[in-house]
Amino acid sequence: MTTKDLFRFYIYPIATMAGSIIGVGFLSLPFITLKVGTWFMLFYFIALAALIIFLHVIVAERTLKTPDFKRFAGFADFYLGSWARNLSLVLNIFGAVGVLLAYLIIGSEFLMAIFEPFWGKPQVFYVTLYCLVLSSIVYFGAKALSRIEFWAIILLLASMLLIFFRGFAQISLTNLFQPGMESGLMRFFLPYGPIVFSLWGTGLIPEVEEMLRHGHKHLLKRIIIISTIIPAVIYLAFILLVLGITGEGTTESALIGIKNQFGNGVAMFTLLIGLITTFTAFIAQGSLLKETFIYDMKMKNTLAWLLACFVPLLLYFMGLNSFFGLISFVGGVFLGISGIMILMMYKKIGGKKYVIYPLSLVFILGMMYELIFFIL
Repeated sequence: MTTKDLFRFYIYPIATMAGSIIGVGFLSLPFITLKVGTWFMLFYFIALAALIIFLHVIVAERTLKTPDFKRFAGFADFYLGSWARNLSLVLNIFGAVGVLLAYLIIGSEFLMAIFEPFWGKPQVFYVTLYCLVLSSIVYFGAKALSRIEFWAIILLLASMLLIFFRGFAQISLTNLFQPGMESGLMRFFLPYGPIVFSLWGTGLIPEVEEMLRHGHKHLLKRIIIISTIIPAVIYLAFILLVLGITGEGTTESALIGIKNQFGNGVAMFTLLIGLITTFTAFIAQGSLLKETFIYDMKMKNTLAWLLACFVPLLLYFMGLNSFFGLISFVGGVFLGISGIMILMMYKKIGGKKYVIYPLSLVFILGMMYELIFFIL
C-alpha cells in the first residue's frame, strides 16, 4: 500500500470518525471524575466504551450489508420497519440538534474568551458569528473535513502535551485518586449521559463507509474500532492530566480550571484548540443532519441546510443554553433510545439474547435517571 493509499483508506477515514466523536463532551469528564471518584469513573468509562464499540461494530456490519446512501433512519426502516424509521428520524433530528446546540454553546464561549479582549463584542455576536461561519462550510460540503480533523486531533494532542509539560511538577497523586464527592444514585448515574455523548459516533459510520471505495470496504470495522479507541484513550489521558493538576479546583469546563491554574498563555492556546475541535465536530454533525434530511426525508439541499444549521441557533436564543444538562440529556435519552434500536437490529439478524437484554437494561436505567434528573 502506498503512502497516498495509507492516508486515503486508513488515516483520513479514521480522522473523520475520531474527529467527529471528539467534540466538547469530554471537557466535562474531569469534573465528573472529581464528583464520583477516579476508580469508579475509570471502571464506568471502560465499560461504556466497550459497549459503544460493540454498537459501532454492529452499525458498521449493517452499513456494509445495506444499500448505500442511507443513514440511521434508513437502516431502521430496512431492518425494523416504517415505525422504526419514523421514531429514529425523530430521535436523530432532535438528538443531532441537541448536539449542535451543545457545540454552539461551548464553541461560542471559546470564541468569546479568545477574541472578546480585542473586539469587546457582546456574547450574542460570537454565537451568531460562530453559527454563520460554520453553516457556510456545511452548505458547500465537507469533503475536505477528514484532513482538517486529522490536524485538529494532532493539535489537540499537542495542547495536552503542553499542559503536561507545564503542569508536570503540579501533578498530585492525591488529586488523582480522590474518593469522590457524590454518593448513591447520583454517583452511579452522573457519568452515564456525558460519557455516552462523548463517545457516540454511529451517525458518521455510513459516511466513513462511503470514503472506502475501490475494494477497501473490508477495512471498515477495523477503522471503526480504532476510531472509537482513539477518543477513549485521549479522554482518559485528559481526565487524569487535568484532575492531577487542578484537583479540587477542577471546573465543569476543564479549560477554565486550566486557565485558573496556568494563566492566560496556556489557556489561550488550549481554548484555541478547543475552538478548532468544536469547529470540526459542528461541521461533521451539521453535514450529517443535512444529509439525513436529504437522503431520508427527501428534502432539497437548501431547506435541509437551513433546518440543520439554524434551528440550534434559534433554540439558543430561546434560552436553551445549559451545556452540562444538555449533553447529559442527549446522551442519556436520545442516544440511549438509539442504542436500544441498534440492539433490536442486532436481534433481527440473530444476535444473542443474553447480550441484548442486559445491554438494553443499561440504556433503560440511564434514560430513566436522565428524565427524572431533567424534570426535577
